[in-house]
Amino acid sequence: MSRDYPPIRGFLESTLLDWEGRIACEVFLPQCNLRCPFCHAGHLVTNDGQLESIPVDAVTGVLERHRGWIDGVVISGGEPTLHESLPDLIDEFRRHGAKIKLDTNGTRPDVLEQLIAVRALDAVAMDIKAPLDERYFAASGARPELDRIRSSIDLIIRSGLEYEFRTTVCRRFHGLEDIRQIAESIAGAEIYILQSFQPGRCLAPELNTVEPYTRDELRRFADAARPFVEHCFLRGDRMAHL
Repeated sequence: MSRDYPPIRGFLESTLLDWEGRIACEVFLPQCNLRCPFCHAGHLVTNDGQLESIPVDAVTGVLERHRGWIDGVVISGGEPTLHESLPDLIDEFRRHGAKIKLDTNGTRPDVLEQLIAVRALDAVAMDIKAPLDERYFAASGARPELDRIRSSIDLIIRSGLEYEFRTTVCRRFHGLEDIRQIAESIAGAEIYILQSFQPGRCLAPELNTVEPYTRDELRRFADAARPFVEHCFLRGDRMAHL
């Protein structure tokens, strides 16, 4: 019997960047309940109907051809937890020997809890957009329920899974104190990753002229976060420390 899987709108056959320490495939699912101004995946958020759909068997074919080399599948987006048939897609990838990492914005802790409960996931990465107050609404371009964000943070920390929290640091929305407060909201977390905002292809075009922080500036932000978390790295620096 055929299953109705979520649409896949993007596919990387291999990546070393999105699941550090592993060689993984990455699939991108459409739709998102946030509108982060600095998002580079606007095509998945606003133009889904114009994008080609990639067959699931194109992904599973790669998994079969490269068993023993490809370590897993990263399911990203958009926001994957918006799709009711996400568990079916995960099951299909697992049938072909893949471990699963989920990228999420944390707005649907009920879905996250169900996936963790049935051991569908091996790793989770959760984006935290800003401190958990009114600043979150500006950085996310929406008004998510902040208690749901907090619930997802707690679920992930207690899950026993490999995980990371991460923030895209943009000069328009984040200063050193903002990053310190975000780190405080995930106090006790194992991994917090800061990744640099990059202008170009932003959902809000006016951000394309915003100057990114330098690596040295971002390292000062990481220093401010470290009292609250076990490890804080810049994206790309983590492997050198583990």
